[in-house]
Amino acid sequence: MAQRDDRSGIESLQASRLETARPRPQLVRDSFIDLDGEWGFAHDDADLGHTERWHDGRELPDRIRVPFPPESPASGVGATGFHPVVWYRRVLTASDLDAAGHTAGRRAVLHFGAVDHRATVWVDGQVVGSHEGGHTPFAFDITDALAPTVDAHTIVVRAEDDPHDLAQPRGKQDWHEDPHAIWYHRTTGIWQTVWLESVPPQHVTAINWTSDLTAGTVTVEVALSRRADSVVQVRIAHEGRMLGTASVTANDTSTTLTFPLAGQTNGQHYEHLLWRPENPVLLDAWVQVETAGSETDAVASYLGLRSVGWSDGALLLNERPVTLRSVLSQGYWPESHLAAPSADALRREAELIAELGFNSVRVHQKVEDERFLYWADRLGLLVWGEMPATYTFTTESVRRTTAEWTEAVLRDRAHPSIITWVPLNESWGVQHIASRADQRAFAEGLYHLTKALDPTRPVISNDGWELGTSDLWTVHDYEWDGEVLTDRYDVDESRLREYIGGIGPAGRRIRLEGTVDTGQPIMLTEFGGVKWAADAGPANSWGYSEAASPDDYERRLAEILGAVQSGVRDHRGRRGGLAGWCWTQLTDTMQEQNGLLTEAREPKLPITTLRALILGLPLDA
Repeated sequence: MAQRDDRSGIESLQASRLETARPRPQLVRDSFIDLDGEWGFAHDDADLGHTERWHDGRELPDRIRVPFPPESPASGVGATGFHPVVWYRRVLTASDLDAAGHTAGRRAVLHFGAVDHRATVWVDGQVVGSHEGGHTPFAFDITDALAPTVDAHTIVVRAEDDPHDLAQPRGKQDWHEDPHAIWYHRTTGIWQTVWLESVPPQHVTAINWTSDLTAGTVTVEVALSRRADSVVQVRIAHEGRMLGTASVTANDTSTTLTFPLAGQTNGQHYEHLLWRPENPVLLDAWVQVETAGSETDAVASYLGLRSVGWSDGALLLNERPVTLRSVLSQGYWPESHLAAPSADALRREAELIAELGFNSVRVHQKVEDERFLYWADRLGLLVWGEMPATYTFTTESVRRTTAEWTEAVLRDRAHPSIITWVPLNESWGVQHIASRADQRAFAEGLYHLTKALDPTRPVISNDGWELGTSDLWTVHDYEWDGEVLTDRYDVDESRLREYIGGIGPAGRRIRLEGTVDTGQPIMLTEFGGVKWAADAGPANSWGYSEAASPDDYERRLAEILGAVQSGVRDHRGRRGGLAGWCWTQLTDTMQEQNGLLTEAREPKLPITTLRALILGLPLDA
């Protein structure tokens, strides 16, 4: 194990080069242990656990493999019916604490990547905390709950996930017992990694990086565990060359440092360190906190220097136009559902997207495991951050969405791969946004909230149609006839702007009345969806159109993609009005058999063929 508390020890740890992604990849220590694996488990359909004091740590009747949801085969449970309350139990041994580097005077922090939807956690019979929100992480300091007279401690988790609560952010999780249409099996309880970390009493709890390319500076916000007079020191390097250092004395729970990076004001070398898809440079960073009377805390992190914006109809990355070739991904696996089968599966997912020729991915209706973002950062994939939807509009759905979306943005805003935020999709949860002032106000509020939390990225207020205030105009169009698509999108920009000011292909206004078009980029953000399945899929399998053979599948892909690609603007000659597109979808997902890949991530055509189609190249290239 690397040393935790001296400068040479932590600087030997490069967060940007870890071949196994950590659960929190931009805040890395070696003093932790993964608690995934076999836990005790029980369904509590009658909700008797509280009354019968299951939280006191009694044995539970069944076993489950964490972090896989109990609906999934990988969990070992595979119960897909309605089970609104579940319980978990795990013994934390002295060996576990030793493996986490825990010693007297340090604090033991228990982390959960995500628990759907509402969780309460006990340690040795004492409540250590609760959390609501099924897609965002949380952590509790459990040190004071560890009974001092025993060597083994009991962790108990109760998770409540009401399948009929439509005011709960759920994304693509079905409220019917069996999956139908575009919805899939539910994900209940623990579905991302559980881990224990040992830290000094004064320690870093969060880091956020931003950069000003014009000034050649980096700003870092460091959140601390408590108020204390502390010296916070930050160092940034690239490939062993120190680029910048800064320190500040802090006496609050957060502090901000802004400092120049050597060479970034030099025009001859300005772009060498910028993060972009074709050259995803990551800088390593180390943050050290020294507090009188306390052990020093030191963490490794990383960042990317880049800017995202828009101007005159173009999406800009580092002030240069970029055309998005994006794919919609459900982030769903047949064996493990919303949970990834492994950390390697998240890496392979990102690699496959890049190999297919896409430079961008829209992870749909899901706050993806942060380890996926790590590989997107490494590989240069541009990612859309999206909020799972509710399916009703109430004060409770507003409260829950606002709280959970805030947590999601704060978790992911330091990742250079994230280029835009999508708080709402297709008016889900705001079904009457065009006619109800309260629903429109909510959507507008989410747009402005997102900009307040992160002013560095564009925000799409309601992807697909009925957009209010928005930094991009986006359209969903599942037309399969290439001639019709060509007529709609292979037009000059002025005609396309007239189109997005009217009724779209779904029969709804693309822009809400009263919005102002000031030259926002226009994108086709869902299209395609062609079904081809060599083997019989579920009886209710479907696609937006269907191919009869592999050759027909290739023909349909070429026709649809070609029509849209012909409408993409040429930044030199400004022909066309589309600034990018997003193909539906990456993989087959249960009854949706319209992926480029099967559920097992096998390509339906040779990768070279798919890549040529996606890049708009001749098939013999």
